[in-house]
Amino acid sequence: MPSPFPGMDPFIEAGGFWPDFHAGFITYMREWLVEALPDDYDVRIDERINFIHVEDDRLQRFKPDLAVSVNEPRLQRASVSPGAATLEPIVLPETVEEEIREVYIQIIKRSEQRLVTIVELLSPTNKSEPTRGQFLAKRMSIIQQPIHLVELDLLRGGRRHQFGRALPPGDFYAYVSRVEQRWDCQVYAWSLRDALPTIPIPLAAPDPDVLLDLQSVFTLTFERGRYQRWLRYDQPLTPPLSPGDESWMAAVLKG
Repeated sequence: MPSPFPGMDPFIEAGGFWPDFHAGFITYMREWLVEALPDDYDVRIDERINFIHVEDDRLQRFKPDLAVSVNEPRLQRASVSPGAATLEPIVLPETVEEEIREVYIQIIKRSEQRLVTIVELLSPTNKSEPTRGQFLAKRMSIIQQPIHLVELDLLRGGRRHQFGRALPPGDFYAYVSRVEQRWDCQVYAWSLRDALPTIPIPLAAPDPDVLLDLQSVFTLTFERGRYQRWLRYDQPLTPPLSPGDESWMAAVLKG
């Protein structure tokens, strides 16, 4: 079933389905680009890995690699001679590293064996600490190279990109950073009430841009993911909507 919203469905983010949606959206966006790109281009899905430190109560999210059977024989306690001094332990929390994998799209010009464009769909980990700093560092390393960068921000929560001037008003954004226009960025903004736009994906000069229909990609991702079976449209959104958008959304959900 389709989403009741004309464009992006904010309950995907609020309902905790973003990792699954992210993977599906990247996959179907790749399919769209494969059909739209000139024959000399290939599309690859790659991934990067971030690590964050996890402590204390969050350790319950991890499962050990080995299980201890209750039927195993117990170790014999070593005897301590009378009068021997023993040390009192200091209890410290364990610290582990949680691995976060993020997939993105690479557009490669086959005849030159050259990476031309990277297309990203931002995740909550890209927009909040402690991994935002890692993301921004990798973003800067990309735009310092002769590589086009296209970023899609379909999340209402988290921190937005910062530029020399304020972003235009909107709930969602697409950022197109072209090699030939560094250090400027083309920003596309739209609201919750709008359909997702069609945006340009720059290629190697002199090849013209290819147009990516984000609404078609979203619709396919939503329907194949069957999210409407799971989304709770009676739950409040985070971050909350403005009073005007709240009234509009109520009318949309009533049908």
